[in-house]
Amino acid sequence: MDVKSWTYIIVGLSFASYIGIAIWCKAKSTKEFYVAGGGVSPIANGMATAADWMSAASFISMAGLIAFSGYGGSVFLMGWTGGYVLLALMLAPYLRKYGKFTVPEFIGERYYSKTARVVAVVCLIIISVTYVIGQMKGVGVAFSRFLETDYNTGLFVGMGIVFFYAVLGGMKGITYTQIVQYVVLIFAYTVPAIFISLELTGNPIPQLGLGGNVDGIPLLQKLDTVITDLGFSQYTTSTMGSKLNMFAYTLSLMIGTAGLPHVIIRFFTVPKVSDARLSAGWALVFIAILYTTAPAVAAMARLNLTQTIQPGAVGTPEGSLEYNKRPEWFKNWEKTGLLKYEDKNMDGHIQYYNDSNEAFAQSGWQGNEMTTVDKDIIVLANPEIAKLPGWVVALVVAGGLAAALSTAAGLLLAISSAISHDLLKGILKPEITEKEELNASRVAMVGAIALAGYFGLNPPDFAAGTVAIAFGLAASSIFPVLMMGIFSKRMNKQGAIAGMIAGLGVTLLYVFQHKGIMFIPNTSFLGTMKENWFLGITPNAFGAVGAIVNFAVAFAVSSNTEEPTQEAKDLVERIRTPGN
Repeated sequence: MDVKSWTYIIVGLSFASYIGIAIWCKAKSTKEFYVAGGGVSPIANGMATAADWMSAASFISMAGLIAFSGYGGSVFLMGWTGGYVLLALMLAPYLRKYGKFTVPEFIGERYYSKTARVVAVVCLIIISVTYVIGQMKGVGVAFSRFLETDYNTGLFVGMGIVFFYAVLGGMKGITYTQIVQYVVLIFAYTVPAIFISLELTGNPIPQLGLGGNVDGIPLLQKLDTVITDLGFSQYTTSTMGSKLNMFAYTLSLMIGTAGLPHVIIRFFTVPKVSDARLSAGWALVFIAILYTTAPAVAAMARLNLTQTIQPGAVGTPEGSLEYNKRPEWFKNWEKTGLLKYEDKNMDGHIQYYNDSNEAFAQSGWQGNEMTTVDKDIIVLANPEIAKLPGWVVALVVAGGLAAALSTAAGLLLAISSAISHDLLKGILKPEITEKEELNASRVAMVGAIALAGYFGLNPPDFAAGTVAIAFGLAASSIFPVLMMGIFSKRMNKQGAIAGMIAGLGVTLLYVFQHKGIMFIPNTSFLGTMKENWFLGITPNAFGAVGAIVNFAVAFAVSSNTEEPTQEAKDLVERIRTPGN
């Protein structure tokens, strides 16, 4: 059976299960729509949280980023993993003890202010829309390969699938769908990794295979040799800017993780505070399976990619001209527009090297012919590059779709609940019925899907890069106000509001200066030149600075205004008192 047939079978079965669950778990009340009725078990919630957390950025983009950035890509592993630990220990149990539906609702009550709640809603929408753009990029990449069509068509198909099961089932449907999606995505990620590790190193455990040998040479040493001979930076030493930038990037991802509303809301779905802690522990176990596999997938994919495109080219540029033309997997990905090459010297072969390598230029090559190599294709293309069985290739496509769709659904729910529950029910029309609120939630989700799809057609960056901006926005706005709301009785509404506006504002300004206004091309004020960066910190890492601004402004304003109400102090005392 060919790859296309396997893909239709495996993806079709997985999607049938998602849609079936959405119909079976259709939300009939606002509590079921927002928090799945509050009765999800810790293990089930841990698995659903892992699926919600491990987005297209984790499944599709992270290994691709590490593959091309080498050591520097470790900031994503450290930041995202550390951030989840921070969320599990410092925020989730206390917010579950609070016991209501949304993050803006907590902020509004803790800071006794409708204005604070509205500002939190605005922050949440900006964060979630930015984040969901990254998921839509992943959906478009996976569907375009699956359907063998262009990226835009793949994106529209994915939007339709998300629309059906997210709008119909709400949090209840999303939770049980995400459990199935976790099973799909984790098998899809680890099975090909086991095959490839066994093939390259003889070790079936990818985490150990990363330290194994290829042809008697340590894998990472061989990879360093292969890519440096082609003029690229050494894999094991390349970084993402200065040490300060790597620290800021890691910190931004870490505290941004702890401030993501769509992840926090998952801890409102369990019956008790103790269950929130247990589900966080289970989620860490489920997440670790993928996150410890990703570095091995990245290194092995980069080695396979380079050697498959250009076998024999390393060290012998003239001899490489006798080797293969485009392999079959290359032709398949060309159809998506995410992989392109230009035959500059008209010899029918692919010359893939760094233009600064003079030895290749002297051999008659006219320059690097790989004009487009989208980082987000690496994980999905890896099984094809390694010539694994068709069912493995199909499984990876299904896993990539599961990862992108699970997180997209969680984000869209966070957006719709903020609009319907916090803005409409909480502020604008408190008298609306539960049925009207539920309908408003679904209408809001439809609008969010349309907006995310629009930006997904013109994403500002690769999936992990776009998601990193969302983490920076969460780090600079939501995380500080939650931490101060839980651990500082002195923090008042004036400080919280000023801090959120200052932190989010300075981060957005910095991103807009270097990446453009609302991701519209050619609208950046300063361009992307490194000399224009503050202390060499990239826009994707600037959330850490925004968080510092938020804390500083909040404490300064709070110290010079009146103390919070006694009710606010009592709320802090109540959520920090042990018990359910």
